[in-house]
Amino acid sequence: MTDRTRTPLRWNQHLDAPSSPGKSRLQESWDLFVSNRLAIAGFVIFLVFLCVAVLGVFLTSGTRPVCDPSLVRLEEKLRPPLSRPNLKVLRPEEVPALKVYLFGTDELGRDIFSRMLQGAWVSLTVGFVAVGISVLIGIFMGGMAGYFGQKHVRSGHVLAVLLIGTGFALLSIGRWLASLPFLIAGGIMFLFSGGYSRTGSRNSGGTSLHPVLHFPVMTVDTLIMRTVDIMLCFPSFFLILTVVAILPASMYNIMIVIGLTSWMGAARFVRAEFLSLREQDFVTAARALGVGKFRIIFRHMMPNALGPVLVSATIGIASAILTEAGLSFLGFGVPPPHATWGNILSDGKNFIFDAPWLTFIPGIAILIVVLSFNLFGEGLRDILNPKLRERP
Repeated sequence: MTDRTRTPLRWNQHLDAPSSPGKSRLQESWDLFVSNRLAIAGFVIFLVFLCVAVLGVFLTSGTRPVCDPSLVRLEEKLRPPLSRPNLKVLRPEEVPALKVYLFGTDELGRDIFSRMLQGAWVSLTVGFVAVGISVLIGIFMGGMAGYFGQKHVRSGHVLAVLLIGTGFALLSIGRWLASLPFLIAGGIMFLFSGGYSRTGSRNSGGTSLHPVLHFPVMTVDTLIMRTVDIMLCFPSFFLILTVVAILPASMYNIMIVIGLTSWMGAARFVRAEFLSLREQDFVTAARALGVGKFRIIFRHMMPNALGPVLVSATIGIASAILTEAGLSFLGFGVPPPHATWGNILSDGKNFIFDAPWLTFIPGIAILIVVLSFNLFGEGLRDILNPKLRERP
């Protein structure tokens, strides 16, 4: 057999040979993340911050904590970092656990290291809970605007919301009897307007009030997105500051207010993704199979729309931590006896020349943690960007 007759055989064997398996989605994401050194640094700093915050809960909680952030030692006030306690003037229970003031003491002799440990958990809790609230609201509102955007809001719906809102406003100030008529009237109005829209025809019989209740006011997308535009027009920090000044001082109020005033970005991201996914083939197939609308939204469409939301949420945690620190610095944040990095910074501004560590230590901590979340968020954005993936 000559070389000419053997050559096609080798060529066919080469075509039939199995090709090497390509990289999985997870492997591609990991390779992109590893190649971004700044994102790795941000993720490592976040893990350290998380461990310190969790450790701070165990060390600063209880009736006799290991590190007491509220213990006053007036004899040891404004001690510099790494200074040793004066054992002659302190009782045994007043001696710091590390036998040294690692970050110094404040104007009341409280250990700054213990207060920073407690403040780490407060900042972490406020950041994650506030962003969790904003993401949930943003996903719901964006999903409604993207999927039901062409549906009309009827005049009956608007009137029902006004009546129910008035009833809840009266209920919040303790006017129980006065709120009942508004709540009942709002519920009846909502049922009438919804019942008419299901009949589908003005000539289907019914009261003469139905056409008034059924009058289209605006689309769902217009209502939600104009609400987003209005909220984006207000300076968010001053809006939060106004609400917090009215409400009683509480860590839970801080988290709820920050969450309720920062959902607009997530809503816009989800709406944009839903507008592109709504006409995809898998959504059309799900509708043809009779799958419910909310199952299509939360089971089939939402997992494909969460990429930009995760990036926004990661960066939003940093914004929530900065907002809480700013509120605490102004005296509107988490009230005592809880220590936060913001109120430590606020207490130190009066001693910036006598005890600069009271300002620099919490300020640098806020800077590093916020920077780590921003870097990690940028890394997530690169991972979730399909243009950066290797093409076969």
